[in-house]
Amino acid sequence: MLKRKISSQIEDFLKSKSNKMLIVEGARQIGKSFIIRHIGKRMFPNYIEINMEQDRQNNRIFAHATSIEKFYLALSTIAGDKMKDKKSTLVFIDEIQAYDHLLTLAKFLVADGKFTYIASGALLGVTLKKTQPIPLGSIRLMSMHPLDFEEFLWANGVGELAIDNMRNCFESKTALDDSMHRQMTDFFRRYLLVGGFPDAVNAFINTHNIMEVRSIQDDIHTLYGDDASKYEQEALRKLKIKSIYDMMPSNLENKKKRIKVKDIEGKTGKRTSDYQDEFDYLVSSGIALEVNAISKPTYPLIQNAGKNLLKLYMNDTGIFTNLLYGNNIKPILEDIRSINLGAVYENVVAQELKAHGFSLYYYDNKKTGEVDYLIDDTRDLTTIPLEVKSGKDYKQHSALYKFLQIPEYNIKRAYVLSNERQVTEENGITYIPIYYIMFFHHELQLSKEELIF
Repeated sequence: MLKRKISSQIEDFLKSKSNKMLIVEGARQIGKSFIIRHIGKRMFPNYIEINMEQDRQNNRIFAHATSIEKFYLALSTIAGDKMKDKKSTLVFIDEIQAYDHLLTLAKFLVADGKFTYIASGALLGVTLKKTQPIPLGSIRLMSMHPLDFEEFLWANGVGELAIDNMRNCFESKTALDDSMHRQMTDFFRRYLLVGGFPDAVNAFINTHNIMEVRSIQDDIHTLYGDDASKYEQEALRKLKIKSIYDMMPSNLENKKKRIKVKDIEGKTGKRTSDYQDEFDYLVSSGIALEVNAISKPTYPLIQNAGKNLLKLYMNDTGIFTNLLYGNNIKPILEDIRSINLGAVYENVVAQELKAHGFSLYYYDNKKTGEVDYLIDDTRDLTTIPLEVKSGKDYKQHSALYKFLQIPEYNIKRAYVLSNERQVTEENGITYIPIYYIMFFHHELQLSKEELIF
């Protein structure tokens, strides 16, 4: 079984005896149901699981369960012998978004206190926007993502001692030794191929067969493309969502990597705002990672984020490299000069930052240029620019230099991530190896002493 960071968070919530319903949200095929099922069966003697998507397609037992009494009656038809008490009974509502009314009913189910509840959903961001009223005081949302790079290392047998040593090197701004660097670079490149979907990771560990890994990724990519037709009723909107989704890989290969709205329907005069619902669908479903433009990087970044000049990255870099290179592993595993992996490296950094709780922004200014990523610096109440480099020219970044020389931005720290082993500091920029991105977390920005008050 793959070790996932979210497992301890789910366990802690269930042990807390909270009076809320925990809902684990995230894209499909990332392992939500598997993790909840594993924990639920271990912690509760009476474990009940209902898949609402299956129910909607078959008997529709819960289709009209709009009150707690009707819900209990429907539940009793499939698990009456397990409906005991709150302490011993966990009800897992899988694919809760299949029925809008269940999100509203959550408030009354937890208030009644008869059982402990947990739920999961793949399109919750979409469904919650349609749900009135939203029971925010009665639910706790917890986001889940594909395996991040650290979890990928765990899956490949890299122990906590080795990772802690690397973390210490990152925090002290020192490099790994040559052999360790080569090993981490090798793992990182394999992560670019495999990505973080559990089925793909397991296939890689068990077979090391790229065709098996790619086959799984193909199925997931097709599934994501079909999801719009399942949850959207308007035919034209389905086509626009599918068009944007299909455009994402080619957009990321462009120099600017922005969505070109004129290409969505082949119409001129269109604006980003004309497709906001479609973008929201792809982002809320977890399929796409949204990176918003910032022209004035003041803390917190969200107050200056704009919806124009939008970039959409793939939620899994393994799917992205599959679409670009198929079964050919050489572009990733070997240094081929004619192959530019810039988009791949930027995608994996977006995936890591998102998995670690960061909102995604990039800097765009006509005079200064672009900087790949900006993240909030909670320690100094400013922003941290990140530049991602895949080639040998990792010290060539004129936009970042210009950015750092604007006094009003008050930038204290900046990073360039590349394949280079050495950790160096020059002109306010720290150069670090790309795999150190796994240690960028909100909590690392403040020392333990700063957290005590």
